Amino acid sequence: MSASPTRITSALPAQYRARLMPLAREVNFAQGTRLFHEGDHADRFWILRSGTVTLDFRVPGSSPAVIENLGPGELVGWAWLFEPHVWHLGAEAMTPVRTHEFDAAAVRMMMDADPAFGSAVGHWVGQVLAHRLQAARIRLLDLYAPHGSGSVL
Repeated sequence: MSASPTRITSALPAQYRARLMPLAREVNFAQGTRLFHEGDHADRFWILRSGTVTLDFRVPGSSPAVIENLGPGELVGWAWLFEPHVWHLGAEAMTPVRTHEFDAAAVRMMMDADPAFGSAVGHWVGQVLAHRLQAARIRLLDLYAPHGSGSVL
């Protein structure tokens, strides 16, 4: 199985990972804990160390619709990078989760101070966004299109 292009070890060059990781603090979440809710202020983000987090969105009159399951090495949260810094999805720990948590304002300040670092982090988050958009598209096709349509690109 190949590494996901959105995992930090595949998507962010080593010299920039080395600059980013000292800003992390270890945070754990119990199974069933909401990391964030759609519409809330996005002031932090996480890189999963272990466990599984689902991304979901609200569906009126229903349970949230799950878009994607995230695992170790993956970024949880991207709205921290873009104004107005509001979560577009929700996230829930489906298992006990261990993370590296980052203060978004501190990372944005580093990005502003070092354009090469900022470009690398922005490119990584862009890759994550593209992947999540495709995952949402496939999930919606699986739910609403004729059977099997979601797997066709």
